[in-house]
Amino acid sequence: MITLYDCATAPSPRRARILLAEKGISHATVEVDLRSGEQLGEAFRQINPECTVPVLQTEEGLRLTDNAAIAAYLEARCPEPPLLGTTPGDKAAIASWNWRVEFEGLLAIAETLRNSSPGLVNRALPGPVDYPQIPELAQRGLARVRHFFDTLDARLAEHEFIAADRFSIADITAVVAVDFARAVKVKLGEAHPHLQRWRLAMAQRPSMAL
Repeated sequence: MITLYDCATAPSPRRARILLAEKGISHATVEVDLRSGEQLGEAFRQINPECTVPVLQTEEGLRLTDNAAIAAYLEARCPEPPLLGTTPGDKAAIASWNWRVEFEGLLAIAETLRNSSPGLVNRALPGPVDYPQIPELAQRGLARVRHFFDTLDARLAEHEFIAADRFSIADITAVVAVDFARAVKVKLGEAHPHLQRWRLAMAQRPSMAL
């Protein structure tokens, strides 16, 4: 059986959980306690030397250690429903928006949180290497997060979904980003009516409760 190395409170493995649910793929779960630093211990380093989750261990014994690899594998293994697009144009649009949401949203939120949280001193970046916090990056990251919300709202003013004309992995990534922004005190409000409408629609999908 497929095994997901997970952390229920972290945004990155949530993306994998939602994707697995949307594909209807059953799997075993191993919780990794990030708060206690379990990901940095020798036992987990044997599973993923990069000390991050998610990790998806396939039935063939592969260990996929990032969301890009996990999405590519699951789409190839279970093409229906297609979440990375079907036509060349849709595939390109979904890949582009998924990258934008990662770069402009998730990374900006992480930049803000990791460079400001007292609990993450010397852990400004995930992984096996310790890096000191840079407070100025937290300030810049917060500005980037706010701009990201504006960008999504403008996009959704004219589209039902983030990319193409159907639900895709870009919507999964965006849901996780929007919800994760609460960690830096950025929340949906009246200034983003289209983003609010989309998030309410996404909440109707059972996978989003994971």
